[in-house]
Amino acid sequence: MGKIADFKSLAGINTWESITPDAHGDWLRQRDDSFSQFVVMGDKKSDGLKLFDSFSLGLGTNRDTWAYNSSKTKLQENMSNMIAFYNMELKRFNEAHSDADKKAREAKVGSFIDSSPERISWTRSLKQEIVKNKIARFDSGSAKHSLYRPFTKQWVYFNRKLNEYVFLMPSIWPDACVDNFVICTAGVGARAGFSVFMAKTLTDLHTLDTGQCFPLYLYDEAVQTTKTDLFAEPVEGGLRRRDAITDAGLGHFTAAYPGEQISKEDLFYYVYGLLHSPDYLERFADNLGKELPRIPAVKKAADFWAFSNAGRDLANLHLNYETVEPYPLAIEAKGTLTEADYRVEKMKFAKKGDKTTVIYNSRITLKGIPDAAWDYVVNGKAALDWVMERQAVRTDKASGIVNDANDWACETMGNPKYPLELFQRVVTVSLETQKIVNSLPPLDI
Repeated sequence: MGKIADFKSLAGINTWESITPDAHGDWLRQRDDSFSQFVVMGDKKSDGLKLFDSFSLGLGTNRDTWAYNSSKTKLQENMSNMIAFYNMELKRFNEAHSDADKKAREAKVGSFIDSSPERISWTRSLKQEIVKNKIARFDSGSAKHSLYRPFTKQWVYFNRKLNEYVFLMPSIWPDACVDNFVICTAGVGARAGFSVFMAKTLTDLHTLDTGQCFPLYLYDEAVQTTKTDLFAEPVEGGLRRRDAITDAGLGHFTAAYPGEQISKEDLFYYVYGLLHSPDYLERFADNLGKELPRIPAVKKAADFWAFSNAGRDLANLHLNYETVEPYPLAIEAKGTLTEADYRVEKMKFAKKGDKTTVIYNSRITLKGIPDAAWDYVVNGKAALDWVMERQAVRTDKASGIVNDANDWACETMGNPKYPLELFQRVVTVSLETQKIVNSLPPLDI
C-alpha cells in the first residue's frame, strides 16, 4: 500500500505493463498451451479421447453434522431422530394444507416447517419431499465408512433421500463391500490450490476441496443375459464391474511405448505418480487451477515405469496409512497410563513456533517430531495438521451434536490409542511420501 501511495496519482505511475487475455480469456496466471496436447483425465461433454470413462464429485450431504459421525451408534441415533422429526413435520403440514395443490404447497412449505437446528437440517431436496408428501424411513444399512477429510475416517449416512447430492458415487461404491480405489483431485478453482490423494472408501465432496474422484473400477447394474451370451461377464450381487480407464486411453499410452506390456492398473498408478511430480505441478499450476488435469506421456518407457511404480508406492502409503509403522516419537507420560488416558480432546503445540512437540492431552506429550514431517501438504494443510484438527471432540453449536474422534478409536477400531498412533503413522507417511516424490524422474515430455 505504501508503494501505491507514493505514486500519488495515476499520472505518477510510470511502470504500467500492458496485458492481453489469452485464448481462454485469462488475464492473469495464463495457462501453458502445451497442456491441451495431453490426454484429459475425464470429459463429460465430449466423446473425444479421455483416460477415465466416468468420474464423480464426492458425496455432498449438505447436512454433515447430522450425516457424519465418529460413532456409528450416534450417527444412527441422530439420523433416526431427524427422520422422525421430518415425518412429524410432514404430517403437520399435510393437516394444515390438505387441500393445497403442488404449487401452493411449494409456496407455503418454507414458512411453515419448523427449522429448529437442534431438530433437523433442511435442504432444498428435503423440502421438496414434503411438497411431494413423501414419508422418510430410517435405514440402518445406510451407515457406511467414509473418508471425510484427509486421514480422517468417519461413519456416514449414505442415502439418496437424505443426502443432497450423491452424484455418481453409487457407481463407484454401490456397496460397502466392493473393492475400489479413487484418485481424488482438487476441483477447478480449489481455494487451497491443486492437490491429489487416493482413497479406498466413500469420499466426501470436501475430502479435497470440491474433489473429483477418478476410480479404478466402475460398477453397473447387471443386465440379464441368456446362457448363449458367450461374452457375458460373471455377475456378483447384481453388479457388473468394469475398468474405468478407457481402452482408447490405454491405447494412447501403449502406442507411446512399443513393446511394453502396460495394463490399465499400471496406467492408473502412473497417473497418481505423475500428479505428484514437482515439475508437473509447477509447470502447469495455472492450468490445474482452471481445468481438470491432463496427463502427458513421458518420452522414455523407463520414466513411465518410474512414475507408475512410484504411484503404487504412494498409493500403498496413502491407502493404508492406518497400518504403516508408527514413527518412534518420544512419548512423555505422567505416571502409568491406562486405556482411558489415551482419550484426546484437542491436541496443541507446546509453544508457538515450535512444531517438534505436541501436547496430546494433559498426561501425554509427543516429542521429537521431525520438521520435515510438516512439509507434506494435502488440500492446503500439512497431513499432520489434519490429524491434529480432526482427532478431537467437536460440538456443533447450532444442533448441539457431539462428534467425538475417540468413538471411532474405541467403537470401530477397538483401540483407544488410535488417535495417538495415527499421529505417529502420519509422521511416517509424510516422510516416506516426500522420499518417493523426491526420487521421481524429471518431467521429460
